[in-house]
Amino acid sequence: MRLHLIAAVLLAGAAFPAAAQPQRETQEQRIERLEQQLRAVQRRVFPGGQIPQVEPEIQPNQPGTRPAGTGGTAVADLNARVDALEAQLAALTGAIEENTNRTRQTEEALTAFRQDTTTRLGRLEAVPAPAAATPPQQAAATPSRTPAQTPAATPARTEPAAAPETPAASTGDAAEEAYNAGFRLWEARRYEEAQAALQAAAERHPRSRWASWASNLAGRAFLDDNKPATAARIFLANYQGNPQGERAADSLFFLGQALVALNRRPEACRVYDELVQVYPNMRDWLRARLPDARRTARCTTTG
Repeated sequence: MRLHLIAAVLLAGAAFPAAAQPQRETQEQRIERLEQQLRAVQRRVFPGGQIPQVEPEIQPNQPGTRPAGTGGTAVADLNARVDALEAQLAALTGAIEENTNRTRQTEEALTAFRQDTTTRLGRLEAVPAPAAATPPQQAAATPSRTPAQTPAATPARTEPAAAPETPAASTGDAAEEAYNAGFRLWEARRYEEAQAALQAAAERHPRSRWASWASNLAGRAFLDDNKPATAARIFLANYQGNPQGERAADSLFFLGQALVALNRRPEACRVYDELVQVYPNMRDWLRARLPDARRTARCTTTG
């Protein structure tokens, strides 16, 4: 009988670890799964690769950290580690959601800003300039459009013989022919066609002397079409891109005209000052019109 009792005790002792082992393996698997999820979340929160080591708040076998009543068993340690991992995982998930929300709000604000800027520029170019903003010297630089005027009283769209707006005769130069075609459209007040033709001429023949002429007249076509904002960009690009061009000084002058039409008179005055400084030997056609231009812009100095 005693031998049977001893055998039963031994069998019971061997069966207890076998029954407890599956529970410990289940907890280990749970910890491994949570740690993998935690590392995945850390890679999203810290995409630069420098992931700080996040340790569980409760370590196994750490003195003084076992909950009361657990008796210091391995299962209690595992449960404490799991709880700590879950808490840290929840905190990181919350941080991701907060960052995602901030990013979305930033993108929405940037999109709204771009749309507002595009709308403002479109309105600026679409609204005709007020009649009072049209400088008298601009009208003097272009022919009167009243059919009843006699040829003697109507100035042609040409400059003095020394520097005409269009050449007197064709020389067979392709760039010159392209400019002349755009000039004829501008002269006929077909401004949109003139704009396209003159800009195309400048782009096709960037090394030709007529590129400066074509860009300048393209800006004037936009200015005459009540689109001073676009005209100002073209004039500025022609001046800065080719300051030695034959119509660079003209573009600087008409840039001031466009700024006045946009009611930006202080900037126009600075443009006229730069015209005098950069081109002291400007042609007489510009020099004769500059004083009136400065008065229209209400410049305080005589330049």
